[in-house]
Amino acid sequence: MTNNDILRRIRYVFDFGDDKMIALFALADKTVTRAEVSDWLKRDDDPAYRNCGDKALAYFLNGLIVDRRGRREGPPPVVESRLTNNLILQKLKIAMAFSSDDMLEVLHLAGNEMGRHEMSALFRKPGHKHHRKCLDQVLRNFLTGLRMRFRPQAPVVEPSY
Repeated sequence: MTNNDILRRIRYVFDFGDDKMIALFALADKTVTRAEVSDWLKRDDDPAYRNCGDKALAYFLNGLIVDRRGRREGPPPVVESRLTNNLILQKLKIAMAFSSDDMLEVLHLAGNEMGRHEMSALFRKPGHKHHRKCLDQVLRNFLTGLRMRFRPQAPVVEPSY
């Protein structure tokens, strides 16, 4: 999955407008313009499409965490320059304040049956012997499950922006 696709799906799940998207970036101390956000949300075949880098998506996800959970004490979180599906899933879990059971339930909504041990392996440190790489399909199913949980009446097909 591309960062742009992830950004589009999260926007759709929570029905964020452009102003809210810009505000989420601002919560992570990143200033973006409406044009930048608009270009990131365009489809790949659009001439105005611009690639959303890992750092930009990390700012957005950190802003989502602050928006949903509040700013934490101490220094601001480090913005990763390289994101993996595991980190994206972890940031979404933190933002939603999900337990492992919640994560499994959301994946179940999308038709992905995963056990507790498989789920915990996704959140282990990369050097750990039981670490498991989060595949695109797992992240895609999680985002689909979020849509089903938060927008159950929405059409199954993701909208084109």
